[in-house]
Amino acid sequence: MAVDYGARSKLSAALRGLMGCCPACGRGRLLKSYLKPVDQCAHCGEAFGHFRADDAPPWMTILVVGHIVIPMLLSVEQRYQPAAWVHFAIWPALTLLLTMLLLPRCKGVVLGLLWSTGAPGSERA
Repeated sequence: MAVDYGARSKLSAALRGLMGCCPACGRGRLLKSYLKPVDQCAHCGEAFGHFRADDAPPWMTILVVGHIVIPMLLSVEQRYQPAAWVHFAIWPALTLLLTMLLLPRCKGVVLGLLWSTGAPGSERA
């Protein structure tokens, strides 16, 4: 049984989602595997299985990773002018690592924001 939390803070829900916690209570887990949301919070019982984040988390991840990697790449190129093989070794690996780390966190932010707005979470509603 889910608890009524009254006014839902978008910032609090987004930050809790970023940390992988339930946006409602902040104690339960939001994701049960890498990107799969739990059906409901184990602590407070709030339902999350019906929310569809769709393309928002990958879009957000691309935006953040691009704004981190590209300035670093350009800065390193201007300052040190390394050989091409150095670029090919560093930047794809860094991009992949950041993407894998940020994607579940971005999904948590989106799910937290969906929850905070009271969105029905499916096309049926």
